[in-house]
Amino acid sequence: MAKQPNIVLMGVDSLLATHMSCYGYHRLTTPHLDRFAEGGTLFERTYSPHIPTTSAYASMLTGLDTFSTQVVALRHQGPLRAQVKTLAEILGEVGYNTTCVGFGGPSARGFDTYLDYSGWGPDETGRSPKAQNLNKTAIPEINRLIDERDEKPFFLFLRHMDPHSPYLPPAPYERMFYHGDECDPSNTSMEPVMSFKPFCDYFASWMPGGITDKDYVIAQYDGAIAYMDACIQTLFNALETRGVLDETIIVINGDHGETLYDHECWFDHHGLYDVTLHVPLIIRYPGRVPAGKRVAGYNQHKDLVPTLLELADVDTEIAFDGKSLIPLMNGEIASYDSEFYITECTWMRKHGWRTSEWKLIVALEPDFHYKPSVELYNLIQDPDENNNLAEKHPDIVNVLETRMKNWILQREKETGLTNPIMMQGDWHGHKGVGPFKTSDQAYNTMHIGNPGEAARLQAKSRDE
Repeated sequence: MAKQPNIVLMGVDSLLATHMSCYGYHRLTTPHLDRFAEGGTLFERTYSPHIPTTSAYASMLTGLDTFSTQVVALRHQGPLRAQVKTLAEILGEVGYNTTCVGFGGPSARGFDTYLDYSGWGPDETGRSPKAQNLNKTAIPEINRLIDERDEKPFFLFLRHMDPHSPYLPPAPYERMFYHGDECDPSNTSMEPVMSFKPFCDYFASWMPGGITDKDYVIAQYDGAIAYMDACIQTLFNALETRGVLDETIIVINGDHGETLYDHECWFDHHGLYDVTLHVPLIIRYPGRVPAGKRVAGYNQHKDLVPTLLELADVDTEIAFDGKSLIPLMNGEIASYDSEFYITECTWMRKHGWRTSEWKLIVALEPDFHYKPSVELYNLIQDPDENNNLAEKHPDIVNVLETRMKNWILQREKETGLTNPIMMQGDWHGHKGVGPFKTSDQAYNTMHIGNPGEAARLQAKSRDE
């Protein structure tokens, strides 16, 4: 009997698909991943419908949506529902050796081994070699898992943090995409960023003193991606040298994107705009996954687990909300759902409805950016979502809101559970405050002041 394949899932935090060269970015940020994609299938329209990290990974690692997982907020309270099985638990039950590197929270349940690494603040040089820190932890573990391969196949989940702020790639990546004076006094593009009270102290803790040029910060983000790309090649080499690369399903997937200088959601990942929702997905497994294929159809995080189980020939009776992507890879189906429900519970609490033409965003309470309570964008005419048409087209708002509400009612009926976005009293982490009543209250309440606190608030979903 043929051995079941190993699975290596690289979840990359805050990775903009549109800033990867294999997705058409004008800078050569991902040469190694570009070559990796040539050996597998790249999905052009993968979406993270449930922002941010905690809810995104809950869907990615269970094959379920937010109604089924009941995970919707960054600071999710309590464990994952006992009725839900994670990918680690499913694979562990059929004999896989499972390891998780750099990830915690509700959907990290079920791994045999947990390892951590320094994925946040700067080292003594002032830079942050996150991906190399991950490699130092992951490569010995890869060797151990391969050594035990004769007894058990392995599932390795790696959480890469390089594109997540603070963007501090080591040299030479720091200046790879920038030549100029980041503190040029005639440049004022960073003034609104550094005057945004909730984040300005955090930004000042890792951006250069006196910074004026937004393009320098964007170049740091791109440099962090390029640095990570080089380090990921080291992992590919480790698998190839040990002779298991082609018998391993390898996945690159983002949990969500990043808002750089977009929508006034400065250098973070909140807002239900496509820069946050659109994520990369590349799968390589020779013989089962077509090489050099690009899939244009829509898919979501919830589709990954059913795909991996089918590729690994693992049978389960779980009724996933997602569907295997193999029919899309093989050209049997052009696309999955092109309209879907979206949620955010990060620094703002909102939900909405996205179709191939329209995006509706509805605030469930006032936000700290003082944005309108209803936003409507025509994604064909205005793909960057800069022109809010809600007041001009109340009829379209009504149609989309009706579809959204009907979907919510349908999912609540199917699951027997309440939509979790409606049950998040202190989602912002300030006990006893409840939903914000005004944007002033939100603006003056929410604050991150240093990378350590940002690590606590933005990446470590607390399991209380």
